[in-house]
Amino acid sequence: MLERAREVLAIEAEAVAALGERLDESFSRAVDLIVKCKGRVVVTGMGKSGAVAHKIAGTLASTGSPALFLHPAEGVHGDLGMVTSQDVIIALSNSGETDELSAILPVLKRIGAKLIAMVGRTDSTLAEASDVVLDASVAREACPLGLAPTASTTAMMALGDALALAAMEERRFTAEDYAIFHPAGTLGRRLTLTVGDVMRTGDRMAIVNDADPVRDVLFTITKAGAGAAIVVDNEGKMVGIITDGDVRRHMLLDEACLTKKSDEIMTANPRVIGPDQFATEGLGILETNKIGEIPVLDSERHPVGILMLKDLFQAGIV
Repeated sequence: MLERAREVLAIEAEAVAALGERLDESFSRAVDLIVKCKGRVVVTGMGKSGAVAHKIAGTLASTGSPALFLHPAEGVHGDLGMVTSQDVIIALSNSGETDELSAILPVLKRIGAKLIAMVGRTDSTLAEASDVVLDASVAREACPLGLAPTASTTAMMALGDALALAAMEERRFTAEDYAIFHPAGTLGRRLTLTVGDVMRTGDRMAIVNDADPVRDVLFTITKAGAGAAIVVDNEGKMVGIITDGDVRRHMLLDEACLTKKSDEIMTANPRVIGPDQFATEGLGILETNKIGEIPVLDSERHPVGILMLKDLFQAGIV
């Protein structure tokens, strides 16, 4: 079994490697059509090629090229209505003679959409009807019977990735652009969430006056379920911070510290951040300074929240 598996992987790897050697101006023209497309890239194919086409459409869409999948069998029953003259079609077929694709070729031509063929035979009906032909042929399938599409579908998948990523680079598509299309993913959260989206506010943040006794600070921190209290002056502006660890350390040194004023044990001028900064910036400050929380201030140094490392973990930023 291991020998068979290694043989399959070797055959498919060779098929993908051979694609690189055959790339020519046809690939560049295909990328140019995709980048300049004023409509959408419509990817189509039947059977296993259809499954690959579906994946390619998803990769194109997530990398800056609006795309959708069209099932050719459904196309002849009304779904061709989604295709416009502004679109670019990418049709996948190893043989280039797939009946369902052949049936919609005349209509696609009549609509006026540009057609890119990804085929295993460059002398096929599909290839001859296309504006650009991409040779996705393979020397052999990995299937020992030579029947099940294996190396051919892997080659098409890889060629589709190459198209999508080359178009992405031509569009100067950035990580920030990618994040917009993946707001629920880890990258999306890292690149779109601000401090204001993650910070604790209201009853979940602890704020004390600089004249409050340390005992009250401890109660306030405990009630908020926080790790620190922001110390403010009589104008409500932050003057320092006291962590629960600060209180414990002072208690070990002086049992009477609970009666001291907050400003006697606080850390003055701590690291702060604004609510409109990215949450990843807050993470960087926390990790660099090896602290667990950071006050969030407005432009007049009034506390509007507190950013805690454990909340960044829960938000998937870390």
